[in-house]
Amino acid sequence: MRYRYCVIGAGRQGAAIAHDLLLNCEASRVVLADAQEAVARRSVLRLVALHPSRGGDVIPVQCDAADGDSVQRAATGAQVVISAAPYRFNEGLTRAAIAAGAHFCDLGGNTAVVRSQLALHEAARAAGVSVLPDCGLAPGLGNILAADGVSRLEPPIRVQVRCGGLPQRREGPLNYKLVFNFDGLVNEYSGFGEFLREGAPISIPALSETEAIEFPPPVGLCEAAVTSGGTSTCAESFAGLVQDYDYKTVRYPGHFAIIRAMFGLGLFEERLRTGDGGELRPRELTRRLFEERLALPEVRDLVVLRVTVRGRSGGVARRVTYDLFDLHDEGTGFTAMERTTAFPTALVAYFQARGMIPAGARPLEQALPTAAYVKELGGHDIRIVQQDGPDAG
Repeated sequence: MRYRYCVIGAGRQGAAIAHDLLLNCEASRVVLADAQEAVARRSVLRLVALHPSRGGDVIPVQCDAADGDSVQRAATGAQVVISAAPYRFNEGLTRAAIAAGAHFCDLGGNTAVVRSQLALHEAARAAGVSVLPDCGLAPGLGNILAADGVSRLEPPIRVQVRCGGLPQRREGPLNYKLVFNFDGLVNEYSGFGEFLREGAPISIPALSETEAIEFPPPVGLCEAAVTSGGTSTCAESFAGLVQDYDYKTVRYPGHFAIIRAMFGLGLFEERLRTGDGGELRPRELTRRLFEERLALPEVRDLVVLRVTVRGRSGGVARRVTYDLFDLHDEGTGFTAMERTTAFPTALVAYFQARGMIPAGARPLEQALPTAAYVKELGGHDIRIVQQDGPDAG
């Protein structure tokens, strides 16, 4: 069976998604659509270099993600539409995909937007298509692995998800390399994490509750702090079953203290009034500095993900852990962040194309057959080390 896909957003993640669709998802055609046709064409040229025999199967298209008619034209004939566009477009893209009669998934990252998408459940079901937001790395893969662990254990269950994209060596003023969109990063560092604590929903401020965490070499000692969006809808989905569910982002030590100071100074504010009545726009300056000073093109990136699920099985305390360690791929040029965000998303789209997801708009952790998904991840070059054993506490 061969499937037709449409990827909205032809930048880093869009190109990586298209690569995995061509390689591993039985794609007969991949439309790569972007507001800037030149960006789409550059990504297509890169993909054709990686897949010389598939030159006629990947098509660049100009498409305005904010224009539903434009999106529907790009999606004509596609069985699945995948958004690699910024999260603010995802509700409109969901509506356009439903109107086009196509399944839809995205990289997510903003829980308020996700809830607006889930409100389209009846429209999606009537159209016979599935809608799955938040399918990237975190939210996304981290929550899928958590859901798989939850399915294996009996209450009371406790879940911890820890994830981070890092430079392979500690460089720059923040010991950090900008590995995805600046606005997405600030979104993570703002607002609240939506968790479960002792069975009750709770909102914890971003950048709080810093803890030490250690990974095997070459990563070593790191720190993790609360960020927003990583749990997505899991606190609601697992209420009554899971006692504790939380998510923290991993960075090298000292990073979060600097970020908190930058927020305190107003460096992420869109507009800021000065004491003399003037106005500053510090966010634009901060954006420019992050994009230029933290690009660090000579430094490769890595991704770490650790999911720990504790519960009981047959009356015995058990712990299931999932670990992912990924590096920049020199062969394809895809970064670790691109690989671990895009390839899991492509696999979700592949499940949708095969009719393995019921029609309607549902949270990823409720709709995806996690055991089958985890089994197929290795075929998409996402290597999860899983351990299941007694929990000594």
